[in-house]
This record gives sequence, structure tokens and C-alpha cells, in this order.
Amino acid sequence: MGAKYEVRGNIAVVTLDNPPVNGLGYDTRREFAAGIEKAEGDPAIAAIVITGAGKAFSGGADIKEFGSPKAIAEPNLLTLIRQLDNCSKPVVAAVHTVCMGGGLELALGAHYRVAAPGANVALPEVKIGLIPGAGGTQRLPRVLGVETALNMIVSGEPVKSELLASLPGQKLFDQIITSDLLEGACGFAAAKAAEHAGGAKPLPRVRDMKVSHPNPDAYIQFARNMVKGMARNFPAPPKCVDAVEASLKMPFDAGMLAEREIFLALMLTPECKALRHAFFAERAASKIPDVSEDTPQRKVEKLAVIGAGTMGGGITMNFLNAGIPVTMLEMKQEALDRGVATIRKNYESQVRKGKLKQDKFEQRMSLLKTTLAYDDIKDADMVIEAVFEEMGVKEKVFKTLDEVMKPGAILASNTSTLDVDQIAGFTKRPQDVIGTHFFSPANVMKLLEVVRGKATAKDVLATVMALAKKIKKTAVVSGVCDGFIGNRMIEQYSRQAGFLLEEGCTPQQVDKAIEKWGMAMGPFRMGDLAGNDIGWAIRKRRYVEKPNLRYSKTADLLCELGRYGQKTSAGWYDYQAGKRDAIPSPLVVEMLERHRAELGIRPRKISDEEIVHRLVYALVNEGARIVEEGIASKASDLDIVYLTGYGFPLHRGGPMCYADTMGLFNVVQAMKKFAANPHDDAEFWKPAPLLARLAAEGKSFS
Repeated sequence: MGAKYEVRGNIAVVTLDNPPVNGLGYDTRREFAAGIEKAEGDPAIAAIVITGAGKAFSGGADIKEFGSPKAIAEPNLLTLIRQLDNCSKPVVAAVHTVCMGGGLELALGAHYRVAAPGANVALPEVKIGLIPGAGGTQRLPRVLGVETALNMIVSGEPVKSELLASLPGQKLFDQIITSDLLEGACGFAAAKAAEHAGGAKPLPRVRDMKVSHPNPDAYIQFARNMVKGMARNFPAPPKCVDAVEASLKMPFDAGMLAEREIFLALMLTPECKALRHAFFAERAASKIPDVSEDTPQRKVEKLAVIGAGTMGGGITMNFLNAGIPVTMLEMKQEALDRGVATIRKNYESQVRKGKLKQDKFEQRMSLLKTTLAYDDIKDADMVIEAVFEEMGVKEKVFKTLDEVMKPGAILASNTSTLDVDQIAGFTKRPQDVIGTHFFSPANVMKLLEVVRGKATAKDVLATVMALAKKIKKTAVVSGVCDGFIGNRMIEQYSRQAGFLLEEGCTPQQVDKAIEKWGMAMGPFRMGDLAGNDIGWAIRKRRYVEKPNLRYSKTADLLCELGRYGQKTSAGWYDYQAGKRDAIPSPLVVEMLERHRAELGIRPRKISDEEIVHRLVYALVNEGARIVEEGIASKASDLDIVYLTGYGFPLHRGGPMCYADTMGLFNVVQAMKKFAANPHDDAEFWKPAPLLARLAAEGKSFS
């Protein structure tokens, strides 16, 4: 579909019709332009209304065409807007539901704009590393004033139509229509046609409006300082200020040229490429190659959670927030009471901060039930187990669930490392078993690893992926392997961090290098936060299962000293009571020096660049193995796991995207150097087959 043309009396209605959000793809632009031309040439037509079909006016550019020749083929968006600008008959944009990006820029090309209340209006280009590129930075200040326009452009956040229409002096919306929008827009257009009949007065064009500010230089400098502090690693927000400044200080056409030059320059930046990659990767994560979008889903109207601890409580909150009733099961009443008290406390904190209304809090708590008996959860449509991470405990739970739960119920395990196929084997219904690995705190973290067992039914997978959207999680499908995607990769990252200590680094040097590069937290501060004893338990298992896999002994020595991290006020760093500040520990420095001496290693000076690349390329190489093995269906899924679950810097686009940016040939060359280091693991640094093949062919992961 593209655009529809109809006539109502003497009003032509041109409707964008490209579901789901009327993206301005090539066919849509071509048919829209034809519709405007037809109306302009028909003497019986007095005015034109432009609108969008379905649930959007327009969401802007058609993301399916990004990067393709169609995206810039004529008529492009600038051509459409120029066509509206130069139209001899009044053009009225009837805005509703969603009016964003190029959709808003198109509406700004009309002579008049009316809107339904509740429409989300935005220029969100900054979120993919760009500025608006079809006049948004030049026209929006003319209709909303410099300050409101700049706030919208820099934040990219939507604002409701009725709020914008209420601003003093605004010229964005001429009328808010609370009845039938199209009927009201046609009536408005007819009135304007009569008003302008015979050239009685010129048609108003946004481009002809003046932009002013009582103290422009001071305001722009203030805005630049504010944005600089907020933007940090992103070049687009400061460039938004430059473009809006052009609207103030340049004639319209010169400002448009300045906007276009900035837009095209930003398109080539690695940050823009990373943000666009993340944008598409997040949408691609929900696409599963062998599970079609029309796969039937199972009904999930009642949920049960087993375990009222930190994870169980956090998981429960996600579903209460989405309006889904939850029954929480525990073995002891005290544990249940503790879990409910924590949930209540979390909600009360949100109420105090004004993030949650009292009635919503009460509504969510009313959806929560508790029980000590499995019989009380037998009718749940889905149950999520969040008990201790030990296979014997999981076995007992799943055998009981197999006996109790109704046929067709989904049985999910919140395991972070254990074999989901083995867990499914404890039941007579392995097709109903799936892994749902929430990240802690489960009510906050965006990532959900959905672990597909070899017997997991397609409708179970489709149901859980849809449910993830309902509870506002970003779901990524993983196959079954030790650690799944995220934890399997982070183990190699942590191994490299340990080797760096043996070779001469301090924990703070490693953490500072990778944090300066952009990671939210370095490996040693992360270990202290999570609990160093958790990694210790995993390594003890590895020593039995994979005796040839080498680890630095530094982390074991730390744990033998009882330094488990923040919970013991001592880990890789020292911590003061009630504070989370990581204080370098002389005791740890002494421990490392003693360990190096025992190994006969003479410490060397290690650059920040080597630290960063050893850590990040460890993720890349293991990630390539995961894709090669089919554990993940595509490399971009790994990037989403790391962007949403592990504090990977958004402006780098994820580990696999970063490797593409650096060039896979260069990544492989660096890995060869790491392999030659006698204190590293040469076997690990052998490039994964997928990585070696892509590098040899001059290709990339994406």
C-alpha cells in the first residue's frame, strides 16, 4: 500500500496507507505526491487534507528501506514538503496517534495543522545518532519557539498534541478536534478555502514565519553547555543545538542547507552507525527464523512464581505491573512474608518519588496472592521457577510441577547457567519447558534471555516472546549451553581480566580503562557487586569439567581471604559501611605481587588500549563461536544482550558491532598478538571459524 485519494465535497483527502505506522517509504511517497498533484490540478477541489490510515499519522521514514536506494529515491521527503509548501490550495494536516520524525516534518510543510487529543508528537532522530534531516530543526522553532523546539529535538521524546496546543503563542496546531478528526479536518479545510478564495490573502507557510528569542546568544550557549554535559559520547545532541541556532541566525534556505550538511556528516559517524545498528538489532531480536509471526500463542492470564527471594519478587513485579495476577509460592511463611514486604517496599518507594500513583500501587498489590501449597497454583497458565541455582533443587521443583500443573501450562526456569534440556527431562512434557533468564534486579533490568530447549514447542516460544513485550522486556532467544549467551561470553571477559592482573595490572587500572572506554562498570567492580563467591563456585565446577581450561588463580586467592565483595565490605576493593565507593586495597596489591613472584612473572606496563581490546575481543571471539554453533541465530542478538544486560556502551553498538567498526581483519590481527603472549591462553585466541571466515572474505557480522 502507499497512499489513498478520495474526495469529500470540494475537499481532497490524501491518506498515507503503509501499515503499521505509515512509514514514508518510496511507494508511499510516490502515491502521496501523485495525490497532491491530482488535487492541485482539479478545479473542483478547493482544499486538501492529508492524514494517515489506521493507528498513525506517520511514524516517519520507513525503516525497511534504511540504507537502500529507495530511501533517497525521488520523490524524497524534502520534495514532498516542497510540494506542500508551494501548493496553491490550503493544505491541512490532520494529525492523530503517532506523528514522529519525517511524519512531523511532513505535517510542518502543510499550511495548517489540526490534531486529535492524545497524539504523540516527536522528532526522535537523535536516538539513532542523527538530527532531523527534512527541515525539522528549522520549522519546529518557528511554530513552537526556540526553547520548546530545542528541548523536543535534543531529547527526542514525544509530547502530547493537546499539551503542545496549549502553549502560549504556539503555531503548531490550529485546532484540537475532539470529535471525528477527518470530518472536523474537512470542515476546517473548507472554511480556510473560503477564507483564501481568489487569493484574498496568502497561504501561511511555516518557512515564512520568523524565529526569535529575547536573548539568543546567551540561551544557545546555555543550551550548548547543558547538552555537552548530558551527551558525553554522542555527537548528535550538540549538533541539534547548532542546527536550531541556524534557524535563529540564518535565512530559511541557508538554515535548511546547514541542517542537511550536519545530517549527512552525522550519518557517517561510528556513533550513528552503532545507534542505528542497535535500533534494528532490537527489532530483529524478536524475529526467530523457524517461528513465524502468525504462530498461535497460548493463553497466559494467570501466572505462578516459585520463590519469593530477590529474583522471585522482582519477576513477580514485572507481571503485576502488566496487570497479570500472580500467585507466589514458598516453602515457609516467613520467606513469603519477607518477599511480599520487599515488593510492597519497592512500590511504596515509587509512590513517594511520584513515579507511581497510589491507586496503581493498590491495584498491583491486589493482583498478588501467596501460598505454601503447590495445589494452589495448578490452574496457572504459566509458572516461573526462581529457586536456588542447583540442579538437585530444580529437579525436585520440576517433578512436582509435572504432577500438579494443568495440561498445556508453560513451565519456565529462571536458571542463569544450568542445562534447560536436563531440567525439561525431569518432566513428561519437555515441549512445555523453557528457560526465562531474568537479570537482577528483575523488575528493573531490560534483558530477558529466553532459552529454547531442544524439545520446546514453537507455540511456547512464541508465547513467551510476546509475553516479554507485554512486561516491557527485550527478549533474546538463546539455545542451550553453559551460561547461555551473556554469561558464557562474560566468562571469557573475566578470564582475560584475571590474566591482566597476573601480568602487571591493578584492579583499578583495568576497571578505569574499560569504564573510560564506556562500560558502565569494570570487571572487578562488577565482581564485587555480584559477589566474588559466585564466580568462585563456577570455577570450581570448571576445574572438574574442563581441567585444561586455564584461569588466573588471583580470584580464588581473593575468595580464600573471605573477600567476596560489597556484601563482606571487602573484595577487589575495600568498602566502608553503608557506602558503595570502591577504595583501592593495599592488601589486594600485596596479594597480587606475591602471586606474580610465585609464578615468576615480572610485571610489565600494560596500555589502556591493550586492556580494552583483550576484554572486548574476548567477548567477540566467544560470541562468534556462539553464532557458529547456532546458540544465537544472529550476531546482532549478542549485541542486544550486552547493551541491555551488561552495561555495554550504547555508542559502541555492542561487542559484535564494535568488531565490525574496527574491521574484522584488524580484530584477528590483534588476536594473533594476544595468542603470542606466554601468559595468556593461546588456544582461546585462535579465531572462531565464523570470525576467521568473515575476516578472510572482507565481510562483517552485520
